[in-house]
Amino acid sequence: MIKNSLIITLLICVLASCTDGKKPKIVYDNSGKNKETTELKKDTTLIEAADLPIRMDSTDYLIHPIGFLKISKSWSKTSYRSSDYKNTNFSVSNQSKYQITGNLTNLKFQHIDSEKLVPLTEKTINIQSVTFLKEVFDRTKSKYLLYKIIDKDTNQDQILDYQDLKSLYISNIDGSNFTKITPDYQELVNWKILISNNRLYFKTVEDINKDGEFDKTDVIHYQYLDLDNKNWKAKEYNPL
Repeated sequence: MIKNSLIITLLICVLASCTDGKKPKIVYDNSGKNKETTELKKDTTLIEAADLPIRMDSTDYLIHPIGFLKISKSWSKTSYRSSDYKNTNFSVSNQSKYQITGNLTNLKFQHIDSEKLVPLTEKTINIQSVTFLKEVFDRTKSKYLLYKIIDKDTNQDQILDYQDLKSLYISNIDGSNFTKITPDYQELVNWKILISNNRLYFKTVEDINKDGEFDKTDVIHYQYLDLDNKNWKAKEYNPL
C-alpha cells in the first residue's frame, strides 16, 4: 500500500512539473498588454554562415540563405581533415523545388547579371520558410515570395524560436517590398492560394482571454490578400 502511494505521489509530481514547465506563447504585463521584446540571448556556440546560392525555376535572382551553424568542439580553423568535422552539418537551410526551409536569420538577393547582394531586412527575425508562388507566376507572370517568420519574442524567453508566434510576410522575387500581412500577436494557422481569383487566404488565431495559450475560448480570424492589388493589405472576412 505504501509503495503504491509513493508511486501515485511521484506521478502527480511529474505531471505537475510538466504542466508548470509549459511555456505560454505570449507573455503579458500586469496591465494585460503585450510585453516589449527584451534583448535576445547570444549563443556563443554558433557561428553565422551562408549556404551556396539558390535559384528557383523561372526567376532571375539568386537567393543566399543566412543562418547559424553549431560547430563540433573538435573543429579547428587550422584543421582541414574531413574526420575533424565529425557530425557537423554545414548547411543552414533545406531546399525543395519552390521552397527553402530552416531557421534563417536573413536572405541576400542577387540578380544573375550582377555581383551586388541585397539583404532582405535589417531586423532580427527567424525565417522558417520561403515559398515561391509558382502557380501565381504561371497565371499572372507576377513573381512573389511568401515567408513564414517569427519576428517577436512573444514568450519573453530571449530567444526567437518555434515557441513564439509565427507570422506571414510577402515580397517581390528580389526581396523588395518586404511586407508583413498577418496582424501582430496573432498566430498563423495555415494559408492557401486560390488561383481562380488570385487571392492568398490565411487563418490566424488571437489570444482574446490573454492567458498566453490558444484554445477554444480564443478567436479564429479569416483573412485574404488580393494579389492583384500591390498595396498588400489583408482583408478580414467571416465565413461562419
